[in-house]
Amino acid sequence: MNEKAITITAKINAEIQKIWEYYTLPEHVTQWNNAGPDWHTPKAINNLVVGEKFIYTMAAKDGSFSFDFSGVYTTVILHQQINYTMDDARLAEVNFLQEIDGILVTTIFEPETENTLELQQAGWQAILDNFKNYVENN
Repeated sequence: MNEKAITITAKINAEIQKIWEYYTLPEHVTQWNNAGPDWHTPKAINNLVVGEKFIYTMAAKDGSFSFDFSGVYTTVILHQQINYTMDDARLAEVNFLQEIDGILVTTIFEPETENTLELQQAGWQAILDNFKNYVENN
């Protein structure tokens, strides 16, 4: 991970089994994986095995733009950690840590060069916040 890596976190009040399933199963990913109300994830494919791929199609709801967020898993430790390399070679690490008052989900990722660090941090944090809300309300 490079020195410009960005870290985002969310404390989630749920059991680790539920958090893990909602984070990794495609039918749940499509429900929370967006940074705002104008976006959605109409399609998600996830083979949560080291060396295998995930592909999440992220799209503007008005149909004006879409892209695939995808990569290959490099580490999968059940209920603890998921690491992956995105298709543009950036690295990401997701940790699930049991604390007294919930599960702390921490994502550390290497930023891309097209958008500001602040914009990327805000976007990824918004997605993680959506995940938290989805888990705690379903």
